[in-house]
Amino acid sequence: MIDKQKLWDELNKIPDPELGISIVELGLIYKLDVDKGGVVSVNMTLTTMGCPLFELIAGPIQENLKKIDGVKDVLVELTFEPPWSPEKMTEEAKVKLGFF
Repeated sequence: MIDKQKLWDELNKIPDPELGISIVELGLIYKLDVDKGGVVSVNMTLTTMGCPLFELIAGPIQENLKKIDGVKDVLVELTFEPPWSPEKMTEEAKVKLGFF
């Protein structure tokens, strides 16, 4: 059985390439699922629809999560529904970016 908290912990280590803040803190990860066969599915977004950084984020997601025992494959799906907004960020990320 794959520990979902370990998956979240690994995702939290991955910084946004431009902002240097965790993709989890930024609210870019919408959903994280694990099937019985060890396939992890990550549903994520980007801060803007035209952002060209998907591959720079998806690669580390796949690499980091595949290191966890039991993970056989990692599928990363990009969505813009619902659109990202600053309200999705953690309070810590907002502070780091000067929203307060």
